[in-house]
Formats: sequence, C-alpha cells, structure tokens
Amino acid sequence: QVQLVESGGGLVQTGGSLSLSCAASGRTFSDYSMGWFRQAPGKEREFVASISWSGLPTNYPDSVKGRFTISRDNAKNTLYLSMNSLKPEDTAVYYCAAGSVSRLQRDYRYWGQGTQVTVSS
Repeated sequence: QVQLVESGGGLVQTGGSLSLSCAASGRTFSDYSMGWFRQAPGKEREFVASISWSGLPTNYPDSVKGRFTISRDNAKNTLYLSMNSLKPEDTAVYYCAAGSVSRLQRDYRYWGQGTQVTVSS
C-alpha cells in the first residue's frame, strides 16, 4: 500500500508558475514509477507527466511539453511537478499516481486525493 498526498496547488495568473509536490508513504517509493494526471470540470482525467523509478525517462503529452517538468527525490519520498507558462486551460485538479509510466489511468495502482490549480486569465 502506498499513500500519496499532493500539495502546492493554488491560484496563479496566466503566464505564472506553480510547483506541486506529492509526498509518498507506505511501501518503498523508489520501487514505483509515478505519474501526474489532471481533471478539469466536466472533462475526463488526462495524463500530464510520468517518470520512471530512477528518474528517467520522463514522458509528457504535447499540451504540456516544454512547460511542465516532472521530477522526483527518492530520498525524500517525494514527486514534483514544476509548471511554467501556465494557461487558463491548465486549470484542473491535479493528481499524483503510483505504479506506472503509462499515459493510461488504469495502469496506476495508487492515487492521491488531488490538489486544485486555478489559472486566471
């Protein structure tokens, strides 16, 4: 069992930056590849980024590539998502997940409760 707790969400203006963290506890964090997903109101949850257990490779969809960076610190049992050049369409609840590098939700075994990111125009 892995428990995941996201933090760092908030309100930011268009073009701004925000960093999310995901603290893991339970089983060995470094055993798991990790991912970030997001869900906007009325939309399905979508893939944002993933990272292998070692830190490489990373994977991003075109919608965030070049603006978002996923990273991890296995010594601190923490996953990060650095978000730059934020757009209103990035507004969503952001979730971290453990167990895969896949772009598919069903491949992840553990999920956090989510943190809200709101980008104002």
